Amino acid sequence: MADKMDLQAALGKLDGWSAAEDGKHAITKTYKFDDFSTAFGFMSAMATQAEKADHHPEWFNVYNTVEVTLTTHDADGVTQKDIDLATKMDALASKLA
Repeated sequence: MADKMDLQAALGKLDGWSAAEDGKHAITKTYKFDDFSTAFGFMSAMATQAEKADHHPEWFNVYNTVEVTLTTHDADGVTQKDIDLATKMDALASKLA
């Protein structure tokens, strides 16, 4: 099992992410793309990365917007797995912008 991190420490390692407002020990970010196709492409590419890492995001898509929430359920909080996936998401999103 991965070790749970302090939420503020985790957020300090990321740009544009915030604490989930629903009481979960989780981080969240909303990505906006030019169109649905780009948003869907982002999700498809990240789905492959998530599967390789055996760490899956909670996400929601409407047209050009993808809302992501990351937490490690078996640790009941944010772990390095979340930081790593968030970093990969940010890198891909910046290439698609």
